[in-house]
Amino acid sequence: MRTTRAAAAVTLAISITAGVTGCGGGTSSGGSNDSPKTLTYWASNQGASIEADKKILTPELKKFEKQTGIKVKLEVVPWADLLNRILAATTSGQGPDVLNIGNTWSASLQATGALLPWNKENFDAIGGRDRFVDSAVASAGAAGQDPAAVPLYSLAYALYYNKKSFAEAGIEKPPATWDELVADGKKLSKNGKWGLGAEGSNLSNNIHQTFVLGRQHGADFFDAEGKPTFTSDGAVAAVKQYIDFMAKDKIIAPGNAEYAQNQSLTDFAKGKTAMVLWQAAASTFASQGMKPEDWGAAPVPVPSGAPGQGKNVNSMVAGINMAVFKNTKNLDGAKKFVKFMTSDAEQKLLNKTYGSIPPVKAAQADAAFSAPDLAVLRDTLAKSAAPLPQVPNESQFETAVGTAVKELWADAAAGRPVTTESVKARLEKAQQTMQQ
Repeated sequence: MRTTRAAAAVTLAISITAGVTGCGGGTSSGGSNDSPKTLTYWASNQGASIEADKKILTPELKKFEKQTGIKVKLEVVPWADLLNRILAATTSGQGPDVLNIGNTWSASLQATGALLPWNKENFDAIGGRDRFVDSAVASAGAAGQDPAAVPLYSLAYALYYNKKSFAEAGIEKPPATWDELVADGKKLSKNGKWGLGAEGSNLSNNIHQTFVLGRQHGADFFDAEGKPTFTSDGAVAAVKQYIDFMAKDKIIAPGNAEYAQNQSLTDFAKGKTAMVLWQAAASTFASQGMKPEDWGAAPVPVPSGAPGQGKNVNSMVAGINMAVFKNTKNLDGAKKFVKFMTSDAEQKLLNKTYGSIPPVKAAQADAAFSAPDLAVLRDTLAKSAAPLPQVPNESQFETAVGTAVKELWADAAAGRPVTTESVKARLEKAQQTMQQ
């Protein structure tokens, strides 16, 4: 999988260099263009499973078909495969009409020229750009260009904690600083249970966590010109701090080094771990039998003080955007579908279900999004989150550094020393792949 992802990232870089334009989806083997009354939609895996997403989305797609006469062929794509699938579609022309993308990929995919630019005319077709929260639109492409996608779900990271585990360990409140998290984690890591969960094989999650820690150490992984700075002192310190939760502090189970998406949430729901850093987890916890009173949510810890601007960033600006392949043969239908999915009613329904925040202003005002856990996400997005670098090779960054972190997790799990030097060596290797 790592080799495949790296190859896909290189393919993207080559596509950008070659100035690819107009290639992309709309001619899938599934027959998305057999009729102008049919669309193919790749949805990202947002819920507890692929099947859970199908169960959530299918009734809404039927509703859209009833309103418009347009049938939507749904495929829910796992996160581990989504970027590769999209990159292949941008070069082959064999892809969907409409798709979900992680907002951190927006600038990279925008640079291929395969996605429909959301200019004033296109935004007006779905009700206008001013319906959306400005920060959400800003994460849909490079600055100074028309966005490559439309915001669909807004997310931020929180620290989720098991109230029963905390009570049994005599811990009265969630940790606010990393020192407190480590101290609490050690109290909780007993009798076969662990303080904190992680997903060592989840490259995107590796990037999200180390980016935040990097900002707290004064690093940004890229300089002002967009050149990688993976081996800066701050970047190295950030990655080492993250791996040390397993290697040094012993609050993460060694087996987590091999975990993929959602496996840390399963352990949390089963009581095997007491804390997990995640974007929106309410629907997953509920699907695995947890009741709202079983867990709490708090801001992600910071070195000291409270989350805020500057070095006390405690989340990346997370979210899912909805894009349209430029060469779709059903552009009008695709825009109608985006309008439907970003309507006030659908935004309230879908974001409530997934435990995310609507990027549509009117929907965000709904009282449901003032629940304690969602209030943490809203406050984080408003006050202490920072976007990942909006550079054309951002997706390659996720692959390169995410893989370096994955390899360091493997070292920690195997008991091999994780030192400043070994971390820097892995990041140097990652930086070299960016220059190939």
